[in-house]
Amino acid sequence: MNDASGKTIYVTRTGLPVSFKFDWPFRHATSGADFDVLHTEIFLGTSDNLRALVSVNLSATLREVLPSLERHDTEAPVINALRKEIDQKQIEFVKSPKLVPLPFSSRHYDFKRGQWVFGKASDEEIQQLLARKVYWQTRLAGGDVWLGDATEAMYLQSTTERVAEVAAGLAGRGLFTMARRYATALLPLMEQGERFEKDASQALRQLEEKHAFERG
Repeated sequence: MNDASGKTIYVTRTGLPVSFKFDWPFRHATSGADFDVLHTEIFLGTSDNLRALVSVNLSATLREVLPSLERHDTEAPVINALRKEIDQKQIEFVKSPKLVPLPFSSRHYDFKRGQWVFGKASDEEIQQLLARKVYWQTRLAGGDVWLGDATEAMYLQSTTERVAEVAAGLAGRGLFTMARRYATALLPLMEQGERFEKDASQALRQLEEKHAFERG
């Protein structure tokens, strides 16, 4: 984990900082349907009272490609599937959320290539996500920020080695220091906080507008 509290901040591609609380393990649906369920609470880092409650419904087809339903085999793709749904404005953050179902299915997996698909990121997009991650982790939780996380590489459809190379470039620009893939934020990065927070506010506003439109 990145800090003493054990809270890891993940950032969506649209710029929203989020953290997750999972009710492990996956449980088979009581309705008799052939899927497994994992209840998840998503916390929005820019607000003390906005969150989302999601029932992650793992399809039987996708279950077949997972080594197991244990946390160590499912947590990373679940986190990334949830981030992608946030990016696509399918998840709403509210003060008093109701549990909503979210399909965790074959649309997140390329069976032909045998890999997870969350959208291939360019080096520029990787740079942006890493800078945001180091900023938000530092601001919301403190401590050094682990940039060797395979979850991030999976989300970006990259490798931990490539992510580390991009991170080294940001370190070379004086945004943070790097030691064994742990980043320590420096003042030039934290001084960009207004930009990162503006990006998050805009992403949240667009998400809220989409759900408000759907409600009519």
